[in-house]
Amino acid sequence: MGELQKQLQDLSDEFQKLQGELQTAVDARQKLESQQQENRGVQKEFTLLSDDANIYKLVGPVLLKQEKSEAVMAVDSRLDYIEKEIKRIEKQISDIQEKSENKKLEIFQLQTQMQQQQQQQPVQAAA
Repeated sequence: MGELQKQLQDLSDEFQKLQGELQTAVDARQKLESQQQENRGVQKEFTLLSDDANIYKLVGPVLLKQEKSEAVMAVDSRLDYIEKEIKRIEKQISDIQEKSENKKLEIFQLQTQMQQQQQQQPVQAAA
């Protein structure tokens, strides 16, 4: 019985670890989605500007003048990168959820096995 209890504790610990990983991944996805929205807003603003508009990029404490085409290209590539990262994180979330469900099933099966053993013990003691 002690061995099953240890197995159950180990499975529970693994499940808790998976839940922590899942929360971390979800937080990362939310951060990426926020960055994506911010960059889409910048992209939208660029469409309203004329080609000869002054665009400045903040580099540390300094504002540097930048060509519109460079700025548009930088934002587009940043959005592309963010979208790829979101897809990667969503796959990671999906994998963790699958592992978590499998771990939950293992815990349930082990608990069932332990209950069956507990029910058999009084019968064996009475015999």
